Amino acid sequence: MRTRGDWMSIPTGIPNCPRGLEYLTSIDQLLVKQKVELLEAFTGFETNNKFSIKNALGQKVYFAAEDNDCCTRNCCGPARPFDMKVFDNYQQEVIHMYRPLACSACCFPCCLQTMEVSAPPGNPIGSIEQEWSICSPSFRILNHLGDTVLRIEGPFCTFSLCGDVEFNIVSLTGEKVGKISKQWSGLAREIFTDADFFGITFPLDLDVRMKAVLLGATFLIDAMFFEKSGNRESDRPGMF
Repeated sequence: MRTRGDWMSIPTGIPNCPRGLEYLTSIDQLLVKQKVELLEAFTGFETNNKFSIKNALGQKVYFAAEDNDCCTRNCCGPARPFDMKVFDNYQQEVIHMYRPLACSACCFPCCLQTMEVSAPPGNPIGSIEQEWSICSPSFRILNHLGDTVLRIEGPFCTFSLCGDVEFNIVSLTGEKVGKISKQWSGLAREIFTDADFFGITFPLDLDVRMKAVLLGATFLIDAMFFEKSGNRESDRPGMF
């Protein structure tokens, strides 16, 4: 097992596992921390988001970076389409996520958000599809065949000031099996930046492909509910 600095060692001897997802075989939770961009914090000029992804021991598992152009970021704001590239400790892209452009209006079932996930890049492993809802956000987690494997049920209120906001991961029978939590990170950081902290928990024996898709769901939820336009707070009740 090889390691670099404070990076997690890559497990070896994992059969039938997409390259780069070996890290997820021994993990039941992840901490996603967005990097604070000083240019964005002081000017409101939207920059590409970057994230550090760690395990419960604080070791780095992945590094994620948004790939987008300046015009799209600043014209479309939180509704912008984007590619999210996830790299391992050897700077190899191991997961690729794509969010297409879609209207964010909650009143029309044809305006729903989606994200496609592939690992390694070019090999689809699943997707996230928003379900039509007015009061509380909800999503379907699909495998590469298009079958719904899990669902995500959000809260009525997604205001994040002074407390965590939890999106429950539930099985098809309605049993809670994990959660995606937007974590309170301090008043100054919450008000003046859109740099967020997220925690993800899921079953240890969950298919690593679905763990990677849940990571993608975290980035989609961040973009939909916690991304600020010009660093103006936009968290809100339900889907409004």
